[in-house]
Amino acid sequence: MTVKTLTLALGERSYPIIIGQSLLAQAGKYIKPHLAGKRICIISDAAVADLHLQALMAGLADLDGCAIDSIILPPGEATKSFDVLEDVLGQLLEKNFSRNDCLIAFGGGVIGDLTGFAASILKRGCRFIQIPTTLLAQVDSAVGGKTAINTKVGKNLIGSFYQPKLVLADTDVLGTLPVRELKAGYGEVLKYGLINDPEFFGWLTQNGGEKIIACDPKALAYAIETSCAAKAAIVKQDEREHGVRALLNLGHTFAHALEARAGYGGTLLHGEAVSAGMLMAFEFSSDQGLCPPEDVERLRVHQDKLGLCTADNLAAILFEDPKVLLGFMAADKKNTNDQLNLILARGIGKAFLADNVDKDKILSYLTQKKEG
Repeated sequence: MTVKTLTLALGERSYPIIIGQSLLAQAGKYIKPHLAGKRICIISDAAVADLHLQALMAGLADLDGCAIDSIILPPGEATKSFDVLEDVLGQLLEKNFSRNDCLIAFGGGVIGDLTGFAASILKRGCRFIQIPTTLLAQVDSAVGGKTAINTKVGKNLIGSFYQPKLVLADTDVLGTLPVRELKAGYGEVLKYGLINDPEFFGWLTQNGGEKIIACDPKALAYAIETSCAAKAAIVKQDEREHGVRALLNLGHTFAHALEARAGYGGTLLHGEAVSAGMLMAFEFSSDQGLCPPEDVERLRVHQDKLGLCTADNLAAILFEDPKVLLGFMAADKKNTNDQLNLILARGIGKAFLADNVDKDKILSYLTQKKEG
């Protein structure tokens, strides 16, 4: 398969996004131009390390004179915490890691977010590289420079904007993902069609979705390239989410509330919550007379066909107290003052930022979901 290279153009912070097969075996070649110091620390989780760390280490073997360490963390959303962040930073400081040395985030969105945040604050900023190993991370979280950890108040509320030097997306590693993880990642692929690309949504509904979940190499390559190009174009316009970048959070305000309610214990994956949250955003938009009901149904039918997560197949306990969900939504980063801002839709490919959404209307919608 041809290796594709995109560029996220941010002036002096620009970096390549390299997409292709067998990239781990060539990792040293791609990473070497982005190194300044003589040390690398790979941060990964136990599941990814068991499957792929040896291959990555072999791919880095030609980095002569470069010392390579690793920190292996527990898998799961609970790893994005103050305690784990402190432990990682402590280990790096004990090794006297310098600003010119490089962290490699080798894993899914949890590892990427945590490693990026650690890199952004270690000695006021050291280099880092993203090597995402999940579909969700390859199409979304590894690109764009958002880093964060979770708190009891909500998801990703402590973090920074900090760009990597390189994103290296080896599509071969996706073949080891469980189907549940692939479906979760597909939610973020679907998002790009729903935001502003109805033609991409059409391709996904015409068997593209099935091929992605089946790890068809051509379909994966096309979906990852399309998703990364869409995100890069938006981030180029609005790196720090003061405007158009907020559209990338379609469904995420609902999703983050569901994740917080579920407790970050693995009961609900981020991509599953996003899938459910996007349909909720479309349903709410339709309830407010903004979105044609037939577009909501097109989305619902596609999600059901692929067996994606929706609010209708989530545990009822998550909706047991709609006011709790609304409280989590009110803590979202996009909100200003006491206003609740949401990404809503006027149809497929027509997402927009709605300021100061009536909380009583949201509560009424959430109550309807509780009552089924």
